[in-house]
Formats: sequence, C-alpha cells, structure tokens
Amino acid sequence: VTENRSDLEDLHLYATPREQRFRRFASLEFEGQLYMTPYDFIQAVTSDEPKCKQEFYIDKIELNQILMETPPVWKGSSKLFRNLNEKGVISYTEYLFLLCILTKPHAGFRIAFNMFDTDGNEMVDKKEFLVLQEIFRKKNEKRERKGDEEKRAMLRLQLYGYHTSTNSVLKTEGEDLVPRSYWDTLRRSTSQALFSDLAERADDISSSLSDTTLLVHFFGKKGKAELNFEDFYRFMDNLQTEVLEIEFLSYSNGMNTISEEDFAHILLRYTNVENTSSYLENMRCRIPEEKGITFDEFRSFFQFLNNLEDFAIAMQMYNFASRSIGQDEFKRAVYVATGVKLSPHLVNTVFKIFDVDRDDQLSYKEFIGIMKDRLNRGFR
Repeated sequence: VTENRSDLEDLHLYATPREQRFRRFASLEFEGQLYMTPYDFIQAVTSDEPKCKQEFYIDKIELNQILMETPPVWKGSSKLFRNLNEKGVISYTEYLFLLCILTKPHAGFRIAFNMFDTDGNEMVDKKEFLVLQEIFRKKNEKRERKGDEEKRAMLRLQLYGYHTSTNSVLKTEGEDLVPRSYWDTLRRSTSQALFSDLAERADDISSSLSDTTLLVHFFGKKGKAELNFEDFYRFMDNLQTEVLEIEFLSYSNGMNTISEEDFAHILLRYTNVENTSSYLENMRCRIPEEKGITFDEFRSFFQFLNNLEDFAIAMQMYNFASRSIGQDEFKRAVYVATGVKLSPHLVNTVFKIFDVDRDDQLSYKEFIGIMKDRLNRGFR
C-alpha cells in the first residue's frame, strides 16, 4: 500500500497544475479513472484545499445508482451541483469544460454551443459533445512531459480512462495544438472535427467511455436526447450563478450584503498579489463606514470580469494605454465594452482597493493583470 501511494504521489511530477488540482480534489475512482463529485468541483473552484477528503472506489452498480440521481436538463437550476452534492461523477475533461464556462461572457455561450454543433442543425447530440473528450486528450498528449512512460500511462488512465496514447480523430499532422487556453483549443479544434472521421468512430468512442452526470443530464439515461441552445445557455448561466452564490454566501452569514473588505478578499484570491494586506489596509482607511456589497452588485462585477478582454480593447481605444483612469471613465468603459452597468458604490470600492497611491486614479494595466489571475482562478 505504501509503495502504491508513493507511485501515485510521484505522478504529480508529470501533471500540469490543472491536473494536479483535479487529482487533489477528486474523491471517486472507477476502473482506475478519477472523477469529481459535484461537491468536489464546487470545492475545487471556491476553496484552496479539499475539506476532509475521503476517497471511494466505486463499481458499475454503484456508478449506475449515482447516475440515477441525475435530473434531466430541463430541471436544471442554479442549485444543481449543491443538490446533487456527492451523487454525481465529473471526468477530468468535463472539469476543464466547466472551468471554461466559468470564465465566459454570456455572448460567448452561443459560440460554445456552435462549436459543439458540428452538423449545424441547432441541436447537440451525445456524439458531438464527445468531441470534447478527443480535443482535450489531444492537447494533453501534445503537452505531456517526457520521462517515465509507465508513470505517464498511469496518469493518462487516471485522467482520461485509457492506458496508452490514442490516435486522435482530428487531422492535425504537423500542426501545433498548444494554443493559449482550453477555450482556444476548443474553438480551433472543433472546426477541424467537421473534416475528421469522428462520425465513423463516434460509436466506438461512446462505448469506450463511462457515462457521467453531465452526459446523463444533457442527453438522458439512454443517451438519445439532444441538447438545444436554450437549455445549454441556461446550464451555463446557472453554473456561473451557483459558484458566485456559494462564494457570496460563504461571507454573507445570512445577510443580504457582504462587507467591502470581504469583497476585496474574494477579488484578491487566486491572484499573484503577494502583499494583500496593503490593499486591504488601504481600503479600510478610505471606506471607514461600511455600506456593503449586494449580490446583484457582486454578480455584475464578475459578469464584467468575464468580458475583461473586450474591456481592455475599449480602454486602448480610449487612448488610456499609458495613463491611469478615473471612476467615471472606468464605469463608462465597462458599459461600452460589456453592456454591464456597475453601481457607483461598487466602482468606488474597486478604486479604493486598487488605488494604492490614493490619487483616485487606477492603473488599468495593473488592474487587468490582477483580474486576469482572479478570473482564471490562478490558472492564467
């Protein structure tokens, strides 16, 4: 047992930071493959470390019992993951997909749906969705570290459920498939799937993979249902809302607001800011009377963060590339670029947090750098 445990710990040397985090929070194992429960996923995106993690080995009967708890997509809500709690299984590739969702603006939901809808019939079926598995596997194979082949095979089994490197369905010979993010990987690679032999191999891919909570939720227990855009949009919106609700409620203690200091704590989590105390002290001095941040204000700010790239472009168009900006300019740029209206109190709070030199101006380059880290929860 000690020897096996040592081997598993060694796998961290061959894993990327995202893979390491998944392995740290995943609590279920089925046929050698690791899975997260919905509770594990929520913990992974809202906590630094798993709380009282216990690992369970499940068999086919237990897996089917878990999947029986999965509601159909039309019964989805912003409490789906909390209601399922530990009655669900999420694979590593689905974990990456869910992380992508958390950082996308609502305008990007249609793009995401169209990426999966490879035949253009305004519906996504199970075979089309399984392109996700192949694309992320291919990206992983391109990024694998050289070294002990046995250890890398063990890691592939844990994360993807296969022992050896598979032949990708995507025709990408001679092409670099290591773009900046998993979102870019999806966006670039799903179009290539149109010209692949995916349709011929779809049944083989489906039969070799175990059903998961997401697959049953989207496509039913028999896998025959199809997913329309409205249901897909609602799922993505609900997931974003649920994670924000959990983070907000963890600080609100049953109240309708969180303090400005708590808001600052949440913003600075997962960032590269080393001395957060200076930001917090600066804000305490400049907002002596606590007014509080409502959930609507909290959610609007994170909707803005999901449009951060458009905001950065807007600021360049305003010709502020090398200058600091005031609150009015900031608020107007946010609205022009993203359509999100931030309340004056929220904007003032953000300025009081990040305006370290207290000139009521904000260095947008520094602000965007910090917020990109926060948006991607440390995996920028």
